[in-house]
Amino acid sequence: MALNLFSAHIAYLYTELPLLDRIAAAAGSGFTAVEHPQPFAIPATEMRRELARHQMVLSQIAAGTGDGSKGEKGLAALPGRQADFREAFNRALDYAIAVDCPFVHPMAGVATNADVSAVTDTYHRNLSYAVDRAAGTSVRILVEAISEAAVPGYFMSTLDHASRIQNVFGPGNLSLLIDTFHARANSVELERWIPANAHRIGHVHIADHPGRHEPGTGSIDFEALLTALVEHGYEGAIGFEYIPSTTTVVSTAFLPRWKQLMAVELKQKRQDRRPA
Repeated sequence: MALNLFSAHIAYLYTELPLLDRIAAAAGSGFTAVEHPQPFAIPATEMRRELARHQMVLSQIAAGTGDGSKGEKGLAALPGRQADFREAFNRALDYAIAVDCPFVHPMAGVATNADVSAVTDTYHRNLSYAVDRAAGTSVRILVEAISEAAVPGYFMSTLDHASRIQNVFGPGNLSLLIDTFHARANSVELERWIPANAHRIGHVHIADHPGRHEPGTGSIDFEALLTALVEHGYEGAIGFEYIPSTTTVVSTAFLPRWKQLMAVELKQKRQDRRPA
């Protein structure tokens, strides 16, 4: 992957269209990748063909999201659901391999009524299973801190917790998905966090704060964020997981400016690397 890979989260964007048609719509807006937690309604062969048609990639998917109608936001940390998690993870891993998707994100879930030690043990065991199953494939494992502001009771709600989990497995086996909205909701300024933690990052999600809308609707300094990512060697995708404040197409008006900023930052980095 390259840092100029801008990924549209098509569970949030272009939702007025059927799922498969969102890929073409994202390409038309200037995105170079898409992502979705559960793309499985589209067979892998069809997904691969549609991505190729539009010169796109699928940048990340989730595993074990659970039953949304029951309020589930993941299975990986839920005691007694290990078999369900493993079945869901295996399905996601097979799909990711089939479509050349580099990341699978096992979602931890909300386990507020369970014993904390049992939840922690379950989560570690399920992540161990995921890391072991992905070993030797082209797929790596992602975990994400999802703030209390977005999902009350989510097992892993802070970057500190996510980093501690990552330390158990090693950044080479488990990468962090950092999200600008969740970070700011937890009073973390990512441009200050990145210098010491860039090695941890596998994927980036963008949404402004407050509101969780497109860049420019809130208070986050995204230019400082991009500068920090480039300066500290991040080479993954930048995904846009926001709630459009207007139509999706209108909300993506920021994208040409982001591409310009990225080109300037990368050019400056190359010049800084030139020998005197």
